This record gives sequence, C-alpha cells and structure tokens, in this order.
Amino acid sequence: MEVMKTVKYALILDDVWDKFILHGIGIPEPTMENGCKIVITSRSIDVCNYLKCQIVKVHLLSEQESLNLFLDKVGQDVLRIPKLEEILKLMVAECAGLPLAIVVIAGSMRGVQDIFEWRNALRELRQCVVDTEKDSDDEIYNRLKFSYDRLPNSSIQKCFLYCSLHPEDWMIRRQDLIEAWICEGIVEKLGSRREMHDKGNAILNRLLNCCLLEEAYDKACVKMHDVVRDMALRIKSTGPDMFMVKAGMRLTNIPDEDEWNEDLDKVSLMKNVISCIPQNMSPKCLMLSTLILEGNEGLRQISEWVFGNMPRLKFLDLSNTSIEVLPNSICNLEYLTALILCRCKSLERMPSLSKLKALKKLDLDEAGPREAPEGIEMLENLEYLDLSCPNLRVLPRGKISKLFRLQCLRKHRIFPTEMRGEEVARFEMLEWFEGRFDWLKDYSSFVSKLNPFGRPSHYFIEVGDTDKDEKGHFWKFNNNDLPKQVILSRCKMGEEDELVLPDGLQDLTIEYCNAVGDISIFQKDPTQLRKCALRECQGIGCVVSLSSSSSTSLTVMNNLEVLSLLYLPSLQDVLKVEKTISPLIFSNLKQLTIFCCSKLKKLFPCELVQVQGLQNLELIEVDDCRGMEEIIGWEEEEEGNQTTTPILIPFPKLRILKLKSLVELKRICPERRVMVCESLSSINIYFCPKVKRIPLCLGRENVKPSLPAVKSIYIDNPNEWWESLEWENLDDKIVLLPFLKYNELL
Repeated sequence: MEVMKTVKYALILDDVWDKFILHGIGIPEPTMENGCKIVITSRSIDVCNYLKCQIVKVHLLSEQESLNLFLDKVGQDVLRIPKLEEILKLMVAECAGLPLAIVVIAGSMRGVQDIFEWRNALRELRQCVVDTEKDSDDEIYNRLKFSYDRLPNSSIQKCFLYCSLHPEDWMIRRQDLIEAWICEGIVEKLGSRREMHDKGNAILNRLLNCCLLEEAYDKACVKMHDVVRDMALRIKSTGPDMFMVKAGMRLTNIPDEDEWNEDLDKVSLMKNVISCIPQNMSPKCLMLSTLILEGNEGLRQISEWVFGNMPRLKFLDLSNTSIEVLPNSICNLEYLTALILCRCKSLERMPSLSKLKALKKLDLDEAGPREAPEGIEMLENLEYLDLSCPNLRVLPRGKISKLFRLQCLRKHRIFPTEMRGEEVARFEMLEWFEGRFDWLKDYSSFVSKLNPFGRPSHYFIEVGDTDKDEKGHFWKFNNNDLPKQVILSRCKMGEEDELVLPDGLQDLTIEYCNAVGDISIFQKDPTQLRKCALRECQGIGCVVSLSSSSSTSLTVMNNLEVLSLLYLPSLQDVLKVEKTISPLIFSNLKQLTIFCCSKLKKLFPCELVQVQGLQNLELIEVDDCRGMEEIIGWEEEEEGNQTTTPILIPFPKLRILKLKSLVELKRICPERRVMVCESLSSINIYFCPKVKRIPLCLGRENVKPSLPAVKSIYIDNPNEWWESLEWENLDDKIVLLPFLKYNELL
C-alpha cells in the first residue's frame, strides 16, 4: 500500500458491509490536494455515512425498465402467447423493481408456454411476498426463493444448494462440482459415469437457464451471485439437514464444538487458514454427511478423535492441506464413499483402508505417500481411483486387480507400473484411463483385450520411457470431447512387437522409437485419428502405405487434422499408393509440418492431389529436408498426352506456405501445374536457391487478381532472385510486389 501514498489513484471497493478506517488498512485518505478517489458500493447506508461518502442512491427500476429486463431474460416469444400480457405485467410488478429478482424470476419462467402455468406462477409469487416487510432482507429473499421453489425436483434443488458450500464469488469448476454431486449421491446412479456427467451438465444448464447460477471462465466454471448464495444459505440455516458454511472467511481456528449442531448435514470450512484441529476436538454430529476442509494449506494436524462422533460421514475432502498423518478414526467411517486427498503433498502415512467397504472414490492426485494405501485391494466398491502420487514408485502386481467396479483409473506417468496389460483390460467397466506401460507388449495386450463396447471411452496411454518434462495430462474428469491419446516413446517396433492402435484413437505421438526394418506406420485406416506426430524415430520409411489388397476403404484418415513429421532420417514417403487405387485421403488435414527428414524427396504424390484430398489444408511447413526436390510430385506424361493448358491444383483454404532450407528443391509443382490458393496470406521461402518458379494462382480461373489475401512474403534472397522467378500469371507478381519483405536474421 506504500505506493498509494506516492501516486494518484482511483480505488473501487465493491459490496462493503462493515465499517472500517481507511488508514487502518493502509489506504491514504482521498483529498482535493492528492486528487485520489474512492468509490464504494454498499447496501448499508450506515457504512456510507461512516466513511463520509457522497451518497448516490441506485434507484429501483421503473415499470418499463423492469418489463424490458424481464422480457430480455424470459424471451420475447412470450408476447405471442394469447392473453399473457396482463399477467406478465402483474408478475413484473411483483418483482418490485429489483433487478436480481427480475432476472432470476424471468429465468425460472423461460420456456413456459401455458397460460395456466403463468397464472399459477403469479399466484405462488404473490403468496411468497404477501408477508414481506418493505425494505427488509425478506423483500429480495422471498422473491428469489420463488425461483428455487419452481425447480422441478428435489435433486436439482440439492445440486443448487450444494454450490453454496463454496466461498462467496468462487469460481467452481463444472466437472469438479459434478464429481462431488456423484459422490454425494445427489445425481442418481446411471449406467455409466459418462451418463452421470451428462446428467450433471444438464442440471447445471438448467440452473444457468434459471439464472440461479452464472457462467464464468469460458463456460468451464460457474459461480453464485452473492445474494443468491445468501438465499441458499438461509434455506439451509434451519431444519433437519442444516449447513454450516464458513468458507473463505480466513478462520485460523476450527469453530467451537457448541457451533456444531447435531442436525448438521454438511460443513464447509474450505479456503481458510486453519492450522490444526486440537486433540480434544470431537464435535457430536451424528447426521453429518459432508465435511470439507479443502484449501487450508497450513493444516498439519487432525485430532485423532475428530471423526469419532461423525458415524454417517460420506464425503471427506482434505485436499490441498499439509496433513502429514491421517487419523486412525477414519477407518471407522463405514459409510464413507469419497476420500479426497489430492495435493496433500506432506501426507506420509495412511491407516489401513480395508474397513471402508462403501468407499467409491479415492483421490490421491499429487499426494505424498510413497506406498500404495494398505487395504486398497479390499475396496470392492471403488469406482474412481487416482494414484498419481509423485513419490509412489511401485505398485505391486495384483494390488488393484480385484477392483472390478473401477470406472476411472489414473496412475502417475513417472513411476514404474508392474501392472500388465491384461490386468488393466479386465476392468470391463473402465471408462477413463490414464497410465503408462513399460513395454510395448503390455500395451498391445491391453489394446487387444479392450472392452468390445467401446470402453474405456477416454484414455491417455504412455508406453515406454516417455519424456518426463513434457506435460501430457489432459484430463481431471472433463466431460468434453477429449482426445483418446497414445504416446509411444523409446520402443522397438517391428518383428514380434507389432504396433496395435486402439479403435477410436484420436491423438498419436511416436517418439524416439527404433523400427526393425523399413516399416510403415499405418497399414490400415485409423478412422478417428485427428492428430499425429512422429518424432526422432529410426527406420520409419513411410507414414501411410496402401495397396489394392489393403483392408482400407476409399476414404483414408479422413479425420486427421494435424500431421507433424520431425527428425525422421529414414522417411522416404508420406504416402505410398498403388496406381490401381485412388483413395480420398487427408480430406480434413489442416496442418502439415515436416522438419529434418533428409531422405524425403517429394511431399505429396500426384495420387493425393488428383482426387482433391487436401481441400482443407491451411498450413504447409517444410524445413531442413535436404533431399526434398519437389513439393507436389507428378509422373512424367507420355508425349502424346502433354497439353499446354495449365492443370489447376486447388488449395482453397491454404493460408500459410513455409519452405526453408530445402537446398535441393527444384520446383513446388511440375510444369503446366498451378496451385490455386485463394486464401493464401503468408509465403515464406528461405534458402531454397534452386526454386525458379512460383506456380501460384491467387484467384479463381480467368479472374484477374486485385487485392489478394496475401499480407506478407518473406524471402532471404536478394531482389534479383525475385525478378528471375517464372510466373504463371504476371499479374500475380505485380499484385504481390508491395508485400515483399526480406529477412536477414535467419
């Protein structure tokens, strides 16, 4: 705050509830002399008077403003419903000009088309506010509760109320929230975890549409308006299933035992600075089902007896704390279904978990244990297991082989796994898998025995000695369209170790692998592959090899969008196709990057461009391929078939063409062939001294180019090289000249 004494500032303090002294928190008093300003928003006139503010009252919305806001949220289509206008105005009037009430109530009526339902809703809303005192908190509370009461069932209401366990204005990750709902049993048990996540997302969307929640962070998170949260906490402040929520309040001590009501159902103390739970602490909460201590980063000690009077505890979250030892009393929690210990990096010792027969989720992501928890093999109901503990070096064979209900299994990529492929394949209910196999044969065994019903539906599999510094983790239970990803590293391919690819594979990386003989990577079509990278591999002579006897169809790799070929000294062909077949291949390819493939002489064979298989290509980048002679290869025509009319090769979406250090490159495409590139915006040609012709047509056939899409042309050669180039259309050269740039820093 010292810097504020030396500069002119404008400070905004939002939603201030308590009186305070400015200099007491290090804020210099704003004066006419220093030119500083402070703006405060508050619902308390006493706070404003205490701080000597110039008060500007925010008035309630007018009748017309209220109606316009209501229609904006509920949708203008309601005006088409016969006889609704009068009811609509009466309902807006009941909102009393309160913007938040209007937004939430309008959201709850969105999609309602029946005039009878509107009349009934108006009656219920009037009943909610009939006893409300003017200018009291009830004025907004009862109107908001009307929207809560209109939620279709108790399950959705419970999901909404659960959000209030988080701190005020907290960004709640959708998938973390849904996982908690599943573990708590709020989302009903369905056939698969994916179905339960779909159900959870549908509930979240319902709450968003009702304006009881708000979207945040590119729709990956949700948040509660603080007033809506107050309403939720007020609902759960009394009754048999009470909440005690002291989240994000910077508490240094756990609440006293007399604050722990026997009727408590859920307690949230997350995001505080509690450092210990005293040894004599044992709150009597016989009905408590949920205890959240997440984010108390200084919490090191937990009373041995703290769980002694919580016999019905189902959900325990100790994540992101510094606990070193779990108390033995956890073993007696026979109803416990979820134990969350992720990011407990100081955790060294855990008691035997063998008695926790009801446990369905155990999360040790980034936790400290050096050994797999004792008794884990007895947890027959376990559905979610995350053993991504950096210090856990060995997982004994058979330790988890009996956990046949597993839906999610994640193991840290850096510790050796002694689990064999056939052991993992036994988990027939497995939907999500992240882990590593030491040997290609174990991976192949796993793939060959995969569930015939498409499980696991999401996976990240590493094989061999993968790069420890490369970040490969791609999920923490995200329900979006995630890649089915495989990374093969430092494996020997060929001979008996045949490369097997799982059905539905979307992302494949092969790196530092040595092949026995000159092999082709794809001899059958990986139909769903979207991204492929081959890097620093010996012995790979071809990427795709197709023959008339192949089992592939006429559309090959038609979902591939990104292809990267890096440091492949044996690579001679990207595509090898027999003349007797003409497949449509790479039809969705968008990016092609090739670097340091010295034996590769041509990039695209004629078979690839003849059937217009590159209509979606946006980027071509070829660098340091010293043997490259042509970008588009073409068989020599017989003399009688030669024609003087240029043959057009369409690349309608190509935006960037980069050719660098191709010392043997003689031509981009053969004589009498022209690349039609209407979208080309950047051309980069460096160290390609033998290129004498730019066979580009920047417009449609027979149309003279005006201002092309090209914004820059980078070359390293002097001006005379540009002047010596042959052009199919001299008009293209004239139009492009203003965009020519030289790059001397190569």
